[in-house]
Amino acid sequence: MVMVVVLVFLMLRLSSADPAAIIAGDNATTEQIQGIRVKLGLDQPVLAQFATWLAKVSTGDLGESFFFKKQVSELILDRLEPTLSLALCTIILSVLIAVPLGVLAAYYTGTWIDRVVMGLAVLGFSIPVFVVGYLLMYVFSIELSWLPVQGYQRLSDGFWGWLQKLLLPCFALSAVYCALIARITRTSVQEVLGEDYVRTAHAKGLTNRIVLMRHALRNAAVPIVTVIGIGIALLIGGVVVTESVFSIPGLGRLTVDAVLARDFPTVQALVLLFSLTSVMVNLFIDLSYTLFDPRIRY
Repeated sequence: MVMVVVLVFLMLRLSSADPAAIIAGDNATTEQIQGIRVKLGLDQPVLAQFATWLAKVSTGDLGESFFFKKQVSELILDRLEPTLSLALCTIILSVLIAVPLGVLAAYYTGTWIDRVVMGLAVLGFSIPVFVVGYLLMYVFSIELSWLPVQGYQRLSDGFWGWLQKLLLPCFALSAVYCALIARITRTSVQEVLGEDYVRTAHAKGLTNRIVLMRHALRNAAVPIVTVIGIGIALLIGGVVVTESVFSIPGLGRLTVDAVLARDFPTVQALVLLFSLTSVMVNLFIDLSYTLFDPRIRY
């Protein structure tokens, strides 16, 4: 996290972008731009700016947005619900679809089921998220008129409207996530199915469902859980693109707007938040290994 803080701050400050020039507008004079730079503190040395920002962040003050003229913490709280809804729904949908498909592909290795599942996984991993989003939008919104094209409705305004707005973005974002989880699930379960204890379970007369769920899938869970955690990084990047495509007012869309506006405090806070989320998720994933494999201890 320290490395992220330092690198993000320096990259923004050492770039050629000048927030004061964007705020002042095209017809602003040099004196007006310099006045805005002084007001924003951008005339100070980089180390002095970093020390001031770090002191504020350590107390929970993320600063004030250059572009939106609001506290960055307020901006993040306003945009948090759409992003959380999209991310959680995508994770749940991806796991519910990808894990069973991966298990089926491993059990029926070499058959048409395996080839179809792996073909879909390669396809899902190869097509960019925004392409999938526009295709879903064209088919289900424009041609069939089943779902709304864009936008977001808060959960407090009605569950059905909230779900309708989320379905297309979730399916678009889950394409790459499903592909990743399905491929790792297939490989892990396929390795476990060749173990002696699986053959012993079959010899005892246990059904295929029990063997797959209790013996194969549980012992293959560590790599699967690991890739779910790694996929959080893909999910964060996908959220930025998906929210822009579907005009969802979440943290991803806020990130794009802040970058285009050279809004340094907002960009710094968002990158810090995304990085912290990724680090914490991977920490919890590592700790969860003990639940699936008793041999692992920390």
